[in-house]
Amino acid sequence: MKSKIALNVLVEDNRWTENVDFDVVKVAEELKELTFNYVADNVEHELLNQDKTFNVNVALSNDEEVHKLNKEFRNMDKPTNVLSFANIDDETFWQELNDTKEAELGDIILAFDTLVREALEKGISVYAHFCHLLVHGFLHILGFDHQEDKEAEEMEEFEVDILAAFSIDNPYKETEEA
Repeated sequence: MKSKIALNVLVEDNRWTENVDFDVVKVAEELKELTFNYVADNVEHELLNQDKTFNVNVALSNDEEVHKLNKEFRNMDKPTNVLSFANIDDETFWQELNDTKEAELGDIILAFDTLVREALEKGISVYAHFCHLLVHGFLHILGFDHQEDKEAEEMEEFEVDILAAFSIDNPYKETEEA
C-alpha cells in the first residue's frame, strides 16, 4: 500500500472514554491499519496505490447527534449505530485528487447509545460491536457497499476476515438457540 492513512478521532461524548473498558482511540487506530492493509492486500484499490495521504475522520458521538444527521442527510427520523460519509462518492473528489498530495476520504460517526444497546441485545461485548461497526465504516469510506447481494457478500467477507484477525467472532453468524 503506497497511500498513508491518517486517522482523526474526535470524542464528542465522554461516555466513549469513561464507560468502556478499552482505549477507543488506540483500537480505532489498530483497526484502521488492519482494515486498509487488508483491502490493499486483497483487491486492486486505485486509492490505496497512490502516493498520497488520506485523512479519515471518526466522531465518537451519541444518538442525539446521529439522529440529527440521519434526519438531515438520509430522511430518517431516528438514530442508527453508524453513519459513513464517503467522499469518493463525490465527483469533485476525483477531479481534485490529481492536484493534491493529501485528501479527505470521509467521515464515520458512531452513536454510543445505539451501539451499547445493540451489543446488549446481541449478547456481545461493546468492544466487539465497536470493532465491527468501525470496520464497516472504514469499508464504506473506501467505497464498499451492501446494496446489491454480491456487494454485501464481499463486504461481509472482508469484515469477517478483518475481525477474525482481531480475534472477534463473525458478527453475521446465526446465533444457535439452546
